[in-house]
Amino acid sequence: MKNHMKKIITAVLLLLIVAALPTISWAEAEEQKPATPEQTPVVKQAAPATTPEQNAVEQKPEEDKVTGEIDLSVLSAYIWRGQELSRDSVVVQPAVTASYKGFSLNVWGNFDTRPYSAADAKYAANYTETDYTISYSKKFGILQVTPGYIYYGLGAPYAGGTAPLDSQELFLTLGLDTILQPTLTAYKEIDHYRQWYFLLGVSHTIEFNKVISLKLAASASYLLSTDETTYAKYDSNSLPTTDKYNNFHDGTASVSVPIAVYKTLSVTPTVSYVFPLCDDARYEMKARGLQGAANPSDRDSSYIYGGVTLSYTF
Repeated sequence: MKNHMKKIITAVLLLLIVAALPTISWAEAEEQKPATPEQTPVVKQAAPATTPEQNAVEQKPEEDKVTGEIDLSVLSAYIWRGQELSRDSVVVQPAVTASYKGFSLNVWGNFDTRPYSAADAKYAANYTETDYTISYSKKFGILQVTPGYIYYGLGAPYAGGTAPLDSQELFLTLGLDTILQPTLTAYKEIDHYRQWYFLLGVSHTIEFNKVISLKLAASASYLLSTDETTYAKYDSNSLPTTDKYNNFHDGTASVSVPIAVYKTLSVTPTVSYVFPLCDDARYEMKARGLQGAANPSDRDSSYIYGGVTLSYTF
């Protein structure tokens, strides 16, 4: 049943993308004008680096009509909260977000074109995850408050493999509309993997003109496990202990270059560096990595990956 649902969701995403393309309008060409002070590069703030669950958190001013976005990302790796969830393969991640008067619904998926296991086995391409996020955002002066819920539909890492248990989270994001656009998000897993995950993010955008910008973003996290059997602390050999994880976790630095192709269509190349914030995080990230090494302590604990995202807004 789960495989059928994933195929249906994938088909819907593709149909939405195909249906949206005919409505894309060409941007009107602007007449050349002499340079003025207003045309010099402008510095403004932007949202932090996105993750699957953050797609539905970022909100535009409330409107009386349904707005949304269709994204298609092609990346060199799938890294989530410091965990390496793909290895030496390209991942394709479609997403659809619809918003109305502060409410948002997001559906996000991950397709691994060449799944690997820690034992270095090779498998055929597989759809590994489908996430659903519901959120509501309200602004109070410069403070933006966004509570929400995420359902992680986790599939087998490869065809014929055992699917991990699905996960559910509640989250609350507080954001300030000021310099560096700081955000603080608290995630609480309420299903199988008992833990709290706190994420602090900042970002900055330099807008060169109406077509191209440069976005810089960084984030740092803290992970607090409440159950050592589902989220344990790891020792220096990257083996699980009987203690709960309670320490800083992963950091991320990202650079992206949004390029406006049409009025409602953009292309964004991006590159990210993910790294552990402490020894506990390093041991845990190695243990959960998918590098082809039998000894967990020989695996990677930091990653550089990148790709491109095609976005259409409506």
